[in-house]
This record gives sequence, C-alpha cells and structure tokens, in this order.
Amino acid sequence: MSDKKKKIEKYTEAEQIGKEDQESAKETDKDKPDNKKIKAEETDPVQALGKEAESAKQEAQENYDKYLRVSAEFDNYKKRSSREMNDFRKYANEALLREMLTVVDNLERAIDSSNDHVENNSSVVEGVRMTLSGILDLIEKHQVSPIESVGKPFDPQFHQAFQQEESEDHQSNTVLKEFQKGYLLHDRLLRPAMVVVSKKTETPDPEKAEDDNASEKE
Repeated sequence: MSDKKKKIEKYTEAEQIGKEDQESAKETDKDKPDNKKIKAEETDPVQALGKEAESAKQEAQENYDKYLRVSAEFDNYKKRSSREMNDFRKYANEALLREMLTVVDNLERAIDSSNDHVENNSSVVEGVRMTLSGILDLIEKHQVSPIESVGKPFDPQFHQAFQQEESEDHQSNTVLKEFQKGYLLHDRLLRPAMVVVSKKTETPDPEKAEDDNASEKE
C-alpha cells in the first residue's frame, strides 16, 4: 500500500508542476508582443503612405519658410544697394562742387568791388559776370542751390553765426546780413551760410542810470 501511495503522490506532484508550467507559459505569451499585429502595421501601405505624406508636408513647409526668409533678405539687399548707389551718384561730386564755391565767392567779391569804380561797365567786369553766370549754371545742373538766409530765423542746421548785432526792427535770432552764402546739394548741406544774427536791444535801467550819474557828480 505504501508503494501505491508514493506513486500516487509523485503523479499528483508531476501533474501540479505541469499545470504551473502551462500557466507560466501562458503569462509569458501574454507579455510577448503580437507579432501578427506588428507585421500588419509594418506592411500596412495606407499608414506608411500617410506617414510619408506628413513628413513630406512638414519638409515642404520648412523649405517654403526658408525661401521666404531668403527672398526677404535679398529684397532688402537690393533696396539697400540701390539706395547706396543713388546716394553715390547724387553726392559723388560733393568735394569738387564745394571747392567751386570758393571760385564763386571770389567772382562775386570782384563784381561787388567793381561797383565802387566808374569802370564797372568795362569789358573786364562783364567777362567776370559771364564767368560767374556760367559757373552758377554749371553747379545748378548738379542740383546745387543757394540757401535763402537774410530775414529768415537763424537755423543752426544751415547757418553759422559770425556775430550778433542789436536791432529794434527785427525779432531776436533773425539773420540780418550774410557774409558768405550757404548752399545745398540736393537735400544735403554743402556749406553753411556765415551770417550776422540780431539780438534784442538792451533797454537802459533808469535806476542804474541815476546811480551812474550820481557817482559821476561825486
């Protein structure tokens, strides 16, 4: 009887071990990924095409943004280059024209001084006037224009104060005289005008005058 009992126990134990192995195998199979599903996902052409289309769309958007940035930078470069070239053309002769103003000044002084002499209608003076007129026409073609100063308010952007004079007929800081004309080249200052500027006439203080007279009497 004991042998049979032992056989029965061994059989029961083996059967129990077999059940545990089966359950463990089932748990392991659950943890494993479904190869059929993976293969189905990998071989799904619609899903693959969708991913490729999305990637291509994103890449196209990035390339379009780059194109817009490069295009904007190139447009700014063209505008800047065009502006610089226009400025170069407009002001290329600035130094030469400024030097020519000295010649204009000398010719104008020569004509002004001839007005004090009887021979102001001589052929020499007439030749100087013609020369001055020709030079003025030449610089005018290059967009050089004189600055109107006399009677205008003093503007430090266009005028250089040479001295001040008291004046009862003008408001303070009004240009009274012009020693040297100012000129513009297009809209840029070529040379400021040297001018005399008015200032208010100082009104004598009566009390101060009485004090001065009293001190003189003493």
